[in-house]
Amino acid sequence: MRRRLLRLSGTLVVTGLCVAYLVWKVDLGETVDVLRDIKLVPFALAALINIASIFPMALRWRWLLAARGIHERPRWLLRAYYTSYTAGQILPTAIGGDAVRIYETSRRHPGKGGPVAGTVLLERALGGAATLTLAAVGFALAIGRYDVGAYLWVEGIFVAGTIVLGIALFSRRAAGLLGLTAPLLRRLRIERPLREAYLGIHAYRGNARLLFGVFVLTVGVQAVRVLSIWLAGVSVGVDLSPRPYYVMGPLLFLVMLVPFTINGLAVRETFFVSFLGQLGVDPDKAFSTGFVFFLVTVLLATPGAVILFREAWHRAIGRTSTA
Repeated sequence: MRRRLLRLSGTLVVTGLCVAYLVWKVDLGETVDVLRDIKLVPFALAALINIASIFPMALRWRWLLAARGIHERPRWLLRAYYTSYTAGQILPTAIGGDAVRIYETSRRHPGKGGPVAGTVLLERALGGAATLTLAAVGFALAIGRYDVGAYLWVEGIFVAGTIVLGIALFSRRAAGLLGLTAPLLRRLRIERPLREAYLGIHAYRGNARLLFGVFVLTVGVQAVRVLSIWLAGVSVGVDLSPRPYYVMGPLLFLVMLVPFTINGLAVRETFFVSFLGQLGVDPDKAFSTGFVFFLVTVLLATPGAVILFREAWHRAIGRTSTA
């Protein structure tokens, strides 16, 4: 109960601070005018990029599952991915959607909960590493052209954290040190699921070829998805090349993984206003870019919503016919 209250209090504080910052920076009337003149072609392309990106992401998940002896149809994996994005609209960020994927897949493969969780968490870990690789490329492109120094320090912290996490997950020596945390985790009643997930990830230690293939595929997907952020800016008249978005995009992907608020509410828009503001973009257009990107993520959740509605409809028809 206390943890729930602390989490709720933290969410309210973060949301309140972000809203206060946006109220200070953004003119709502000007923002409405900007959104009224949105260009539909770049907006549609941004949505299409995100919806289509699910196909290679489902493919990489299939590879990871198959390596642990879990074989699934591509169609169901696509379904699980799309519905997880739908769940992410009402749960805390992408992590809530991951929990849905783990739960549904574990139900289809009883006794495989640990390996299933391991594949999903490994996807996230490799996704973070790929995102930071992309950020390094963006940093190189931005040197001498854009003043975003403070954000580069944040990227540096994420890079260091990813290296430490990689060592913790795959080093045999680190496994002994992690074992020292078992009493505390047991007291918190999370020792068993964390141990199973850790073992599920650690099992890939000897499959470097697979990990490299998944990593390369993820870098490609993230690179294309950054273009959807740029297109969101183009749709509201932000006159920047894709280059600075390769600094901004990876940071946005990482920020959105942290469950500050439900679906990144206010945090996402604050990030857009702050980052793009350092590049001379008007706060109203920067906020509009963030809002348009939010609409793109909502459209990404639409296929999953249709799937869930269709499944619920068929279940209702089935119950009616057997009544």
